[in-house]
Amino acid sequence: MSEAVLADPVALTRALCDIPSVSRDEAAICDAVEEALKRLGHLTVERVGNTLVARTDLGLGRRVMLAGHLDTVPVNDNFPTRTEGDVMWGLGTSDMKSGTALALWIAATVERPKFDLSFAFYDCEEIEADANGLNRLSKSRPELLAADFAILLEPTYGLVEAGCQGTMRVRVTTRGKRAHSARSWKGENAIHRLAPVLERLNAYEAREVEVDGCTYREGLNAVYIGGGVAGNVIPDEGWVDVNFRFAPDRDEAAAEAHVREVFSGFDVEVSDTAPSCRPGLDRPEAAEFVAAAGGEFRAKLGWTDVARFATLGIPAVNFGPGDPNLAHKQDERVEIPRIRECAAALRAYVEAT
Repeated sequence: MSEAVLADPVALTRALCDIPSVSRDEAAICDAVEEALKRLGHLTVERVGNTLVARTDLGLGRRVMLAGHLDTVPVNDNFPTRTEGDVMWGLGTSDMKSGTALALWIAATVERPKFDLSFAFYDCEEIEADANGLNRLSKSRPELLAADFAILLEPTYGLVEAGCQGTMRVRVTTRGKRAHSARSWKGENAIHRLAPVLERLNAYEAREVEVDGCTYREGLNAVYIGGGVAGNVIPDEGWVDVNFRFAPDRDEAAAEAHVREVFSGFDVEVSDTAPSCRPGLDRPEAAEFVAAAGGEFRAKLGWTDVARFATLGIPAVNFGPGDPNLAHKQDERVEIPRIRECAAALRAYVEAT
């Protein structure tokens, strides 16, 4: 990453997107970002695994964190990037390397900030919470995440998105009895017993909940299904993995209780969970940034690490150039003017005049 690339948020987006970094394979991109950060004399840089934290220490009395994850979902015939007119296409362009690029661009180009700045570039956000680099850092080195306010540069299409949904995955399991499929009546088919589980999911009516002026829509959906032993065996076990996206008026315990109620009578095991986060726009730090970013806001429909910062007592919002509706899609893309608009808004917010 040359000085010219670091000075241009669009070129920097392209450079990051063209380094493959599917979750658990972030070493190369972390190496590249670390090398770029260590050339900047106004920052101290620490690396923990494939997570980097860079900081200014100017004694300005207030600290703002800019954070972005380095990983992507798996490649889907959408790597490397290509540019057509004002649109950059490719894996990670929306979620969230265009946002992560803005954090790196601010780190490289703003030497006179209004307040001290911290930057977190972390791994494994797209997979289970236990692997999340920011989560692991919050437990092993929480002092590196200390800040008065945090901005997660997740895709929001240039609007402030407040709070986030919680997410929970559970496995609903059915049991049966094996038998030869030629004499199926001698067994009990566990896969057939999954039908009521799917019926409950199909009939489920998701809530829409307003929390502090933001409207969140919940969702309960099957994401995996499995079972079976062999082509001539009645299966004795079947399972459905279900993802529950819950509004920030529920904590994880309430979310789990709700899922168990929906699947009453079935074996339910929680496999992954992360908390929701209330909007928090009543906090002065968040309100100040909303005003600086144009005054508009809406709910974040998805989970982000604003919830992680909330557990540390740090108010946080989501703000980035990507379109959240394109996250994880094969035709993922970002509008180049949107990158430049968000870059200008962030620079105006952090740079001393």
